Formats: sequence, structure tokens, C-alpha cells
Amino acid sequence: MKQSNKIKAITIIGITLLLISVFLSITYGAKSVGLSDVWNAILGKNPDSYNVNVVQARLPRTFFGIIAGASLSISGVLMQSITRNPIADPSILGVNTGASLFIVFGISFFNIQSKLSYMGLAFIGALLTSLFVYRLASMGYSGATPIKLAISGAAISTALSSLISIIVMPDSSVMTTYRFWQIGSIGGTSMDDIMLLLPFTILAIIVSFLLSGNLDTMLLSEETAKSLGLNIAGTRILAALCGVLLCACTTALAGPISFIGLMIPHLIRSSIGSTHKPLIILSGIYGGGILLISDVLGRILGAPGELESGIMTALIGAPVFVYIIRKAKLQSL
Repeated sequence: MKQSNKIKAITIIGITLLLISVFLSITYGAKSVGLSDVWNAILGKNPDSYNVNVVQARLPRTFFGIIAGASLSISGVLMQSITRNPIADPSILGVNTGASLFIVFGISFFNIQSKLSYMGLAFIGALLTSLFVYRLASMGYSGATPIKLAISGAAISTALSSLISIIVMPDSSVMTTYRFWQIGSIGGTSMDDIMLLLPFTILAIIVSFLLSGNLDTMLLSEETAKSLGLNIAGTRILAALCGVLLCACTTALAGPISFIGLMIPHLIRSSIGSTHKPLIILSGIYGGGILLISDVLGRILGAPGELESGIMTALIGAPVFVYIIRKAKLQSL
């Protein structure tokens, strides 16, 4: 199959998956609703109907699931590209934990409650952590290799998690807030929260897409990229800022959702190659669809309650991570 036809086929499958996941997310839950209820909710008909109100309550959750999944997947694409590390993602590199630490710090010591403040703190924490992890991995012989990045990220995540525990344990109210937030969930988000998040997400995705040509050039050797006039440092900084912003904003509202940023970009890259324009687009589509499917599975398996989407992505993503590690090991033999 030609590469262009392959990309078209994977795109059609991804859009179909996304549409199915949106339908399931809106219609399935503690109370199942029909297509007529969904249609009435969209058109604003029968506002007093219980089923219509159920649909309207699920729309923000579904919309946010698409945004969060796409953001985390594209963040993973950027981090894997600029580090040349196939197992780089916000959770593996400790970025989620850094964002969590700063949010917990703000809640505990400054009583910060606004979602905008959460986003700002998460961005600062994620950025500082990613810089520290990369700096730590760059020390010594051979620089920041994929294995050294993964080990450094794991070490920093463990240290920051300990700091978080030290902060939240003495205060039961902070502990309760953090305990539910750190699981990771796309529920409980309002349209106001989404509208606050959307400008940052759109900006980061647009800049990422504009950087795709430069990221393609960076796949060549650094000497070749420099000879073509590419500002490698500037490209890496911009891509890193976009990746951290996408991850931090999502983490601020949903908590640390793991593995979406690892497994989706890696699987898409293995299917279509490393050309970044289709890679970014398809990672966004599949990321939104898979996160919504994970959320729906959590409702099914946890009925009559629900399992948080962060738990489900970990259950799905952990075997994928093991597969990626085994594949990399076999290729190195």
C-alpha cells in the first residue's frame, strides 16, 4: 500500500473511532439515553426533559476528553521528537509530577483555587521539571540517551512524589483534594473550564503544526540540519514549550493522566513513519478517541459507579509500554 493511501486509511479509521467514542461518551453512563435525546440537547429542545439534561451534563466531559487526549498525545509527539527518545512522554519524563507538585504547593501554602492559577502553576512546574530531567540526563558520557532520560525521569518523579506526600499528609483537607485529583479524570469539568483551557491548547497545537517542517529536518543529523539553515536550539525550545504547555494545562484540570502521550504517538509513528504533519494530526485524533474510550470503559467496569479514566489509561498503557521496551531490546540485539 502506498504511504499516502495508508495515511488516508488510518485517518478514516481514526475519525471513525473518534465519532464512535463521542457517541458512547454522550449516551452511556448510569443513565443511558437515546439519539433523540442527544439531538434535542444539541438543538436546545425539551430543556425540562431529564434525559436532555443528562446529555447536556455529559457534553463538557466529552468535549474535554477530546481536548485532553489530543493535547497529551501531541505533547508526547513533541517530546519524543526533540529528545529522539521513543519512550518519552509527560509521565515518563516526570513532567506530570512536576506540575502536580506546584499545584499542591499552591493549594497548601497559598490557598489557590482558581483554574487559571492551576494552569500557571502546572506550566511552571512542568517546565522546570523537564529542564532539570534533561540536564540530569545530559551529564556524563554520551549525553541524554533514551535510557538515561527514562531513568532520570523516573528518579525525579519518585523524589517529587515524596515531596508531594510530605506537603499533603499533615493537612487532611489538602490530602482529600489531592487524592481525587491525582487519579486523573476528565469528569467534573465545566464548559467555563474548557473555554479557559481552549486558547492555550489551540495556540500550542498551531505552533506545533508550524514547527513540523523543522522537526522533520531535525530527524537528519545535526550537521545536516545546521547546513540547511535550521535553528536547532530555537526549534527545540519552541517545541518543548508547546509540549509542556499542552501537558500542563491538561494536568491542571484533569490530574496526571498517564501513558496517552506515550502509546498513541509511538503506535502512530510505527504505522505511518515520522513525518510530523500527519503524525501530529493523527496523534491528536487517536488520543482524543482512546481517552474517551478509556473513560467509557471505566464507567462499564466500575458500574454502578465508575473507574477514573486515569486508572484505565494506565491499565491499557502499561502493556503497551512493556511491548515498546521489548521491541527496542530486540532491535538492539
